[in-house]
Amino acid sequence: MNANQEVIRRLSRYRNVMQKMKGLGLIKVFSDNLADAIGVSSSLVRKDFSMFDLTGNKRGGYRIDDLVSKLNVLLGKDKKQRIIIIGCGKLGRALMNHNGFPRVGIRVIAGFDSDPEVLDAEAPIPILHIKTIKEFIVKNKIRVVALTVPEPAAHGLVDMLKKTWVKGVINFSPLPLKSSEDFIIHNVNIEQEIENLFYNIHFAENQPSDS
Repeated sequence: MNANQEVIRRLSRYRNVMQKMKGLGLIKVFSDNLADAIGVSSSLVRKDFSMFDLTGNKRGGYRIDDLVSKLNVLLGKDKKQRIIIIGCGKLGRALMNHNGFPRVGIRVIAGFDSDPEVLDAEAPIPILHIKTIKEFIVKNKIRVVALTVPEPAAHGLVDMLKKTWVKGVINFSPLPLKSSEDFIIHNVNIEQEIENLFYNIHFAENQPSDS
């Protein structure tokens, strides 16, 4: 069964919540608990679970171990989650050194750039020349790439990646790129997100008072 991106995001959030519960020693969880934790209705939790035959007991709840194991398989967490980064400027190197990735089982295995000044094949996470990327992707069966390149380079790189093993891109360039049925692109515009936050704060502070 195909699931849209919203359902997949919720499944991931359910899993993360239950991982924390498991760490606290809890054995069972109810749909109400998960609903409160991520801000949805309990009926939506049950609907999401029923789509994938994730069953529990109305009185006894769901066994956390069982649910986490099944969600790991559904979400591909039982497989190696390796990523490469194209564009090793400040943002690219910050992502390469982000210590949150190992905590969730994601491993950055290489960076790629065309600037000889940043190339370093002997680094703990090697930075290799962009010319070698196709061979590297095939050899390591890379499925996901983070793109932190200037806007003019983004579109051409995505076209190139579509001809390789890669099936998904996290795009940090200012240019929003379109997903297709078999190639998923998540656009992350940091400037726009910060700008929207300022807008939200401004509107919240300037709403007329009820009193």
